[in-house]
Parts: sequence; C-alpha cells; structure tokens
Amino acid sequence: MPVALRDDDALRLQVLLTQAPQAVRIDEPAMRVEALTARGAAAVELHPSGRSDEYLRAVRELLSSQVLGSPGGYPVFLRRWTRMGQARDGILERLLLLGEPEAVVAVVHAPGLTEELARRAWWACPSPENARRMLATRRVATSAMAPVLARYLLEYLPFEEEPRAAMDTVRLVLAADGVEPEVHLRLWQGGRHRVACQVGFLAARPETLPATRPPHPDWAALRQRLAPLCDGGDPYARGLGRSLDAPGQAFLHVTEQALQRVGDPDVAVALLDAIGRFFGAAAPWPGGDRPDPAAGLAQVALAAEALCRAPPPELVAVLDAVPALRDPLAAMLTLGCAGERAVAPILARTDAVGSLLRRKLQPVIAPLLARMACLQGAR
Repeated sequence: MPVALRDDDALRLQVLLTQAPQAVRIDEPAMRVEALTARGAAAVELHPSGRSDEYLRAVRELLSSQVLGSPGGYPVFLRRWTRMGQARDGILERLLLLGEPEAVVAVVHAPGLTEELARRAWWACPSPENARRMLATRRVATSAMAPVLARYLLEYLPFEEEPRAAMDTVRLVLAADGVEPEVHLRLWQGGRHRVACQVGFLAARPETLPATRPPHPDWAALRQRLAPLCDGGDPYARGLGRSLDAPGQAFLHVTEQALQRVGDPDVAVALLDAIGRFFGAAAPWPGGDRPDPAAGLAQVALAAEALCRAPPPELVAVLDAVPALRDPLAAMLTLGCAGERAVAPILARTDAVGSLLRRKLQPVIAPLLARMACLQGAR
C-alpha cells in the first residue's frame, strides 16, 4: 500500500509552493525539502510515517501534481534523451521545482538554458557534471555564473578521477569569461603532472600556455629572412614563425611531454586533434589533397618530405628564402595531419590504457616526436 504524506507535511509543502519558489531540492539524509525564493531559502522538515524512500516518493508525487498537474513525476527513464538536450524550453522552470536531480540535469542540457536558469539549477543540484555542462553553454560561460562554476571545478579537480572529465574541466574553465588569471595559474600548477589537464590547456590556450620556452636556436637569424614573407601573408612562413618562436616552442615542449605519458584513449584523441589544429590551421597541406592519416603518419611524413624536395608553387617562396627550413617545413606539414583519424584504426582494435596503450600507439607517437624534435632544433 502506498505511503501517504502526513497532513501537516502536505500542508506545509503546499504553502511552500505558494511562495513562488525558483527551485526545489530535497535533502534526503535530513528529510527536508528546501526551496529557493526571491527572499532567500525556505525549508519544510518532513516527518516520515514509514520507510523514508517511500515517503520521499510521496513527496515528489505531491510536488509533481502541484507543478506539472500529474503525480507521475519526472520520467527519469528518459535520462539519455534529456541529456541530449531535448527538454522543451517552456517547461524548464517547472522542472526545477520537482526536487528531482535528473530533472535538473535535463535543464542544464537544454538549448534554452539561460543565466538565471543556470543560477537556479546550480542551487538545486551542484555537481561537477552540471558545472561542466553549463560552462559548455555560451550564454552561461559569458555570464556572472561562469566564475562561480569555474571556482567549484577548480576545487574539485584534484578529486576528479576520469581523465576525460579532468580534460574537459580545464578546457571549459579556460574558455569561460570573468575567470581571474590566478585561477588559470592554479589550474596549470595543479594539473601539470596530469596529462589530461595538459591536453585541456593545449586545446584551449595553445599559444598562451603558462609554460615558457626560449625560441628555436636559429630563430633570430631566420626571423629576418622570413619577415617579408610573413608580412605578405605567406601561410607557410607564418606557420614556421609560429612554430619556431617562443610560444610555439612551449606548445611543442608540453605536447612532447604529453605524448610520452598519455594513457587514455579519449585524451590521446584530444591531444592529436590539438596538434593537428595548431599546425594544420597555420599551414594547410599544399593543394589541399593531403594524404589520409589513417594510412599511417610515417607515410604522411614521407609525402611531406617529398613535397619539400620538389616543392609545389605554394612552397617555393619560403624554401627559396630559407632552403635550410626544408626539414622543419616537412615536419610542420606532417604535424598538421595529426588527429583522430591517425589513431582510429588502432583504437578500434584495443581497449588498452596506460603504458600498454602507449606501446600500441607508437606507430603514431614516434613520427610525431621525431617531427617535434626537428622543429625544436634537434640535429
């Protein structure tokens, strides 16, 4: 037989709902219903007359009846659907009044999430997953809620066990507006021994990493010879300048460290994507017909070296100006082809992690490290 609410509890809950609450949450251990109102927080102490879980179910049925007109409550079995952002915008405010954490998740995943809804949802159910999801929404990431969520994620980061979640935390905090530079520095210092955190920085701030490195040993001399081409907009001269100057050397150094320690498939994919964006955006493959990285980066490297030995028109100017940059240019073109496709054939055949994953990824990692060494001045 279903457990019925005590009359006094039911009355207090109905009175609570007449106060125009903005959000409702249930403190299950304390058996208390709390509401956020324009005047602050309000609470109703519950007095269960039976099993606590059954009594809380009755509480949620009352809330649902008052808010949605049906005692069925929020359909938690639709979890996947709502996490894909399918909740209707018109119902979002009411979902926050059900005292159901999964209903809050539906709100934070909704395309119609606003700063005000984010504030209410955060009060109702503060969690790392909700914080990351809200920061992924541009309207929230540029609002006054962004620093609040960023500080929470910063404090939680040492306890985050999932590499992908740690990586996303760093990336989202760095992309949020209004976050103090000290937070970014603490994020770097706290995550410098975690590959996932390094990759988050490489993805979000590739040219402004907190790490510092000197320019390439020959950059001072090369800079003068490349300057006219850079000023004229030559993408390959600019790409080489970007790679050989101090910010590019810092990117190479951090990336090199990450490649040597990566042990998670998701982090490996994100790392290669970051490498490909950094070098590929600056200097696209001449003619646009680049080789497929899935065939192997060693083959890509051979194709890049062949291009630089018999340069097409796009590469003639930079190689005529500085013939000694043939190998660095080939290295840059190879690195620009890095990405998910380079590791997809390997990851499709294994679920390895840690050192075993690194061994399986050596056909990809080794060519990348060799080209990075070239761009850092290795002889």
